[in-house]
Amino acid sequence: MIPEPAPNLRQLLAFYLEAGVDCALMEEPVDRLSEPESPPAPAPIREVAPSPVRDMPAATPAVPRSETAPAPEAAIAMAREAARTAPTLEALRALLEKFEGCALRNTATRLVFADGNPEARIMFVGEAPGRDEDIAGLPFVGRSGKLLDRMIAAIGLDRSKAYIANVIPWRPPGNRTPTPQETQICLPFIQRQIELVNPDVLVTLGNPSTQTLLQTREGIMRTRGKWIDYDTGTRTIRAMATFHPAYLLRSPSYKRMSWQDLRAIAKVLEQTAS
Repeated sequence: MIPEPAPNLRQLLAFYLEAGVDCALMEEPVDRLSEPESPPAPAPIREVAPSPVRDMPAATPAVPRSETAPAPEAAIAMAREAARTAPTLEALRALLEKFEGCALRNTATRLVFADGNPEARIMFVGEAPGRDEDIAGLPFVGRSGKLLDRMIAAIGLDRSKAYIANVIPWRPPGNRTPTPQETQICLPFIQRQIELVNPDVLVTLGNPSTQTLLQTREGIMRTRGKWIDYDTGTRTIRAMATFHPAYLLRSPSYKRMSWQDLRAIAKVLEQTAS
């Protein structure tokens, strides 16, 4: 096998940005393996006359966890109840804006709800927003978003004819992977979002959204390109998994497989339209 060429500076910086490294802590690197400097001599201790004894206020008791954030099981139950009661996408977004059951909302800049046409026949769902999406408040607007636009254009569509969302509507700090608890808390909202959009075709982008929504433990290599029935509770939607655009940016050799998936999706859209 021929080894891949070493990345240049631009590619390396792009990789760091995709990984969530978007700021430097210090201007100069710190050699943490060097010998520590000898600590400064302690200052001489001066005797201070004791001050009069005063009554100190009682320490404020620590706030129990249940009063600061609900336990995961309670938060999941809250999410299910809230999502179930949303009659429209606008109402669902308003519920998410006020929902306090997921701690990610406290570290994110803003809610990233959706983009595109809510009456579209095709819906794309990724995992979670990144840095660019957190700033813009829209899903898939960074480098992976531009690639997704080209993928959609390859089958004759654009964002005005598609609906785009994520399983997690808030950016995890540093673009870290959402925890299973965070995913389960947000799951009822994206499920209700899919039900309200009611597309003819659902496309899951990447392994996390595929495993979460299509209830499979298989990897994306085994799942992609296959039609799976997605049950909303009121209707069965045809669903297909394909590679996440961010993965295709790191592994462009898989774009050919993604193109095959898109052709199959376009064929079904054409059939269901007639």
